[in-house]
Amino acid sequence: MAKTGMHARQRWPLAVLAVFTVTGFLFVAASVSAGGDDLRPAGGDLASLLQERAHRVDERRADARSLRSDIDKLSAGVSSTELDELRKRASELEEPTGLTALTGPGVRVTLTDAPRTVDAPDINPNLLVVHQQDIQAFVNALWAGGAEAVTLQGQRLITTTGIKCVGNTVVLEGVPYSPPYVIEAIGDTVGMNSALVTSYDTVTYADYADKYQLGLKIETVDTLKAGAYAGEVSLGFARATAS
Repeated sequence: MAKTGMHARQRWPLAVLAVFTVTGFLFVAASVSAGGDDLRPAGGDLASLLQERAHRVDERRADARSLRSDIDKLSAGVSSTELDELRKRASELEEPTGLTALTGPGVRVTLTDAPRTVDAPDINPNLLVVHQQDIQAFVNALWAGGAEAVTLQGQRLITTTGIKCVGNTVVLEGVPYSPPYVIEAIGDTVGMNSALVTSYDTVTYADYADKYQLGLKIETVDTLKAGAYAGEVSLGFARATAS
């Protein structure tokens, strides 16, 4: 009996060491995951979280632009006939693909949810908010009307940009945004305004805006600026697995 008690006492230090080891590992893992930040930041309201997420993405985009500039400078130091030709072709494609900033006259469209005072039991709440398809309808109409560059919430849109609706926010390039949604387009202002008032989808939204007090404001602006696209330009696609 005394022997059993002695063995139990010998196992206690090992158990305590194991607990401290696991606890230390969890603290280290949490620190690495947080990257030095609080895992549960204070003031956890949705607006603050969205603003923080957008700020972090803007910082990453700035880093990406800086690195891209460094790569361009290093590449310029290497020269050959074939490389110079490829570089020329790539440079010619930068503006039409949205990789350079553009300034000029344009059209600004602002879309907002209906005020809370409109909320009533007999109204479908989906009719009182701006959806992804509403934003896409105005973006498509502006492209069709002759837009040379389009931004949403200040972020440049290109042909591969996806606009996704998640809850009552819109996610663009991984960043969630809440209304009001501001779309700005540079180009033929006459053609773009004409497209906005003739597109079936934008006219339908305008009708709903009148009926349910959704926000819709269209302005012609003398000077707008669309920054260069700074996101990922490579294409991702699914691959079939061998059966």
